[in-house]
Amino acid sequence: MRDAFLLLACLMSGLLCAQTVKPLDDAKLKRQQFEFRKNMPAYAEQLVADLTFPMAWGNSTTTDFNEWRQLAREKVFECMLTPPPPSDAPAKPLELPGDFEQREGYRAYRLSLPLSRYYDVPALLLVPDGEGPFPAVNVLHDHGAHLFIGKEKMIRPLATDDSQVRADADAWVASLYEGQYLGDFLAKHGYVVLSTDAPLWGERGREEGVDRKAYDVIAGNMMMYGVDLCGYMHYDDIHATDFLAALPQVDSLRIGCAGCSMGAYRAWMLSALSDRIRCGAAICWMNTADHQLTLRHGRGENGGFANCLPGLRRWLDYPHVASLACPKPMLFINGRQDKLFPVEGVEKAFGVMHDVWKSQLADSQLETELWDIPHSCGLEAQQRILEFLDKTLKRK
Repeated sequence: MRDAFLLLACLMSGLLCAQTVKPLDDAKLKRQQFEFRKNMPAYAEQLVADLTFPMAWGNSTTTDFNEWRQLAREKVFECMLTPPPPSDAPAKPLELPGDFEQREGYRAYRLSLPLSRYYDVPALLLVPDGEGPFPAVNVLHDHGAHLFIGKEKMIRPLATDDSQVRADADAWVASLYEGQYLGDFLAKHGYVVLSTDAPLWGERGREEGVDRKAYDVIAGNMMMYGVDLCGYMHYDDIHATDFLAALPQVDSLRIGCAGCSMGAYRAWMLSALSDRIRCGAAICWMNTADHQLTLRHGRGENGGFANCLPGLRRWLDYPHVASLACPKPMLFINGRQDKLFPVEGVEKAFGVMHDVWKSQLADSQLETELWDIPHSCGLEAQQRILEFLDKTLKRK
């Protein structure tokens, strides 16, 4: 009996000791065998090699361009998953609020757009002084791994906005846009300008504050509902452009879009998916999957949820989707010093798009340029955007 008690005591002691042992810290541990490196699969090259892009123009069995564009658009929308339901707000004539901030030759408004039954989208709007209707531009903000501000990267915040937001916007624009807000620059030159927060940016972020890692978890949770945050971003950009077209101050036949970095990605996606858009300018976001989704260049795709449309790469590469905008006038500028987009991939993507525009006898409408700049949209690039927009949207 005594031996049995001793055995039981030893077992209990071992159990208590086991309960006090803490698990090892994953962040400090590495296994000798692994399947992922630098946030990419070790078999990335095999995955890329298996991408045949069967719905691309020239690969598709559909030979009528308009029919192909319709079918390819439908595939993109399918990969964007379920759209947000339209707003329940009753239809009524659009009127701008009475409160605005007068700026040099234009007025600045703060808006809340009822783009869905689920949410309203915060926006800034600039309207030139004088008689309209005016040409208009949907300016689309960047990613930059900086999510505290969104629309304020494109349009200078109002004087009544939070001082931290204003200071942060000024600092961001100084770093990426040489101190000039693209939206305000275009408004000074006669454009109505709209900019909205993308999901998870600015006033569409977390109650708890910015946490980049948490946003990937949020994106995964959203997919559990059968919706995709990147898809929502594109749906919102389309619906915001519809709002812009309905304003009495806007000539609905003269609407363009423009952006840098993720804003460039949004610009060519919007140009591809919305018939409202007459032309688009995309600064520093174009590549091909075999150069973007690879470990050969020492980095992979860091956009994460912001340009993740489930399954789309199995059907269409980035330039194939952008080519849905053909034969619209489009401007693409990338930088030779841009470490995010290898030049070899950029040149390949430009060639793919030119082949599409050439096939529709519209190659003069596609302008692709490589500048000796890093990932940025400085004063010279903004001037180039203005000249491009003027050529299309102010042409008599």
